[in-house]
Amino acid sequence: MSEQKPFSAQQNQQNILKLRAVLQELPEFCRDFFRAIEPNTSILTRINYAYDLRLFFEFLTSQVEEFSHITPFSRFTLEDLNRVKAVHIEMFLEYLTYYSRPSAPDVEHQNHEPGKARKLSALRSFFAYYFKNEKLDKNVAALVDLPKIHEKPIIRLEPDEVARLLDTVETGEGLTERQKRYHQYTRLRDITILTVFLGTGIRISECVGLNISDLDFSVNGFRVTRKGGNQVILYFGDEVRKALLEYLEERKKIEALPGHEDALFLSLQRRRISNRAVQNLVKKYAKLVSPLKNISPHKLRSTYGTTLYRETGDIYLVADVLGHKDVNTTRKHYAAISDEKRRMAARVIKLRED
Repeated sequence: MSEQKPFSAQQNQQNILKLRAVLQELPEFCRDFFRAIEPNTSILTRINYAYDLRLFFEFLTSQVEEFSHITPFSRFTLEDLNRVKAVHIEMFLEYLTYYSRPSAPDVEHQNHEPGKARKLSALRSFFAYYFKNEKLDKNVAALVDLPKIHEKPIIRLEPDEVARLLDTVETGEGLTERQKRYHQYTRLRDITILTVFLGTGIRISECVGLNISDLDFSVNGFRVTRKGGNQVILYFGDEVRKALLEYLEERKKIEALPGHEDALFLSLQRRRISNRAVQNLVKKYAKLVSPLKNISPHKLRSTYGTTLYRETGDIYLVADVLGHKDVNTTRKHYAAISDEKRRMAARVIKLRED
């Protein structure tokens, strides 16, 4: 019997096949671009680029009269690409505000500034590659300005909300009768997942990919595979340790399906739990505690990062633990806490007694 591949390796293989499937839909010359960016990008980045380019070619051939004769859009050539103008890309960005794909006219899509900026970034890389390699006369994508992105406040749970969230999972208070029937089987699993999120700042993909063999209670840590494939040890405190040990006692009694024996967190179908299932359980409980906040697993990660920065004031430590390659990413999200402290400092100084 062959040794089971690690979950991260399985996911990587699935993503490679997904990318190849999308590339089959794109014009043939696009393969050169994806081969060129492969050493410096993650597989998920390349998949997103492929989706963005597919949408761009669909737009050109369905919405721009100059290219409407090219059907299917996979017949697009570099000569056709050379006729694309900056105004066509600007039209594409406007189109992204609200659209339906020709292949699925009943499904509506919307993009705000961040989504448009990401798609323009993909087009900039795409056009820059062919311009650099002298396949295009000009790089028209470089002439289009990035959409102005308005900074949004970081949504996170306050300390009292964290406590109430864990209490809600513990008791099941507020759940519907139907939800309570499932809750009796998933309570310990769910509270452990939320405790791991809030106590380590783990990503959802890392949480779903956790194996029993990744745990090491002698150092209070577990092994995770970060974005990019690097493996690191994340350490946890006593509350996370206690939750994991209690859950493991229950997990030992569950006979997982073949191929899922080492998975730490299982679905009711005895398979490794999915990203979607984790997102749904987080939202289910968070809505009961903080109905006005759209809490996701990533917001729990933000909650952890905020708490760690408030306690330590060390932005480099927060960046390292969260797995941010660029500390500026961390600073952008958590520097607002420093502003809070500066405003507090301004309020406590009194020049005259009232």
